[in-house]
Amino acid sequence: MTSLLTFGIVAIICGVIGYFIGKGNNKTLQNDDHNYESDLEACKQRNIQLQNDLETLRSQEKKSTAKKTNFVSEPNIPNAIIAFNANEAKAVFGKKIKEDDLKIVEGIGPKIEELFKTSGILTWKRLSETSVDRCNKILDKAGERYRIHDPGTWPRQAQLAYEGKWQELKSWQERLDKGKEK
Repeated sequence: MTSLLTFGIVAIICGVIGYFIGKGNNKTLQNDDHNYESDLEACKQRNIQLQNDLETLRSQEKKSTAKKTNFVSEPNIPNAIIAFNANEAKAVFGKKIKEDDLKIVEGIGPKIEELFKTSGILTWKRLSETSVDRCNKILDKAGERYRIHDPGTWPRQAQLAYEGKWQELKSWQERLDKGKEK
């Protein structure tokens, strides 16, 4: 009988302790939920502010561009889009050339093309705008076997390809040795 009474008292004490522990954890969870909700609200407000800033910058850019075009008589040729003509390229190179195939550049093979594409250089235009130093950094990062390549002529070759100057590109490449001036 005494053991049954002891067991009952211990059970009641454990129940009361469990109740208070559970109640304390519930308050912590509610506080955490509140913190997450306030963080989420702060992020939404920041997002709205950033979107407003972006719209302001875009409108300023449009105004700036409009002012420039009023005073500049020549079109901005570097930003002009040049159409790719596969037939002209094939006539000069004697094989089918795909648009933005970096392998047309003397010195770039499939593996180097893949390195450049994973580095964000996907087009002839983009390669033509890339510095030789950046090309070297991409090659250096890829390892020892790529460091031997000299990308000194690659941006200019890519520019000729982008501009569709196929004969000029082919003539120059005939004077190159693995992409380097002889």
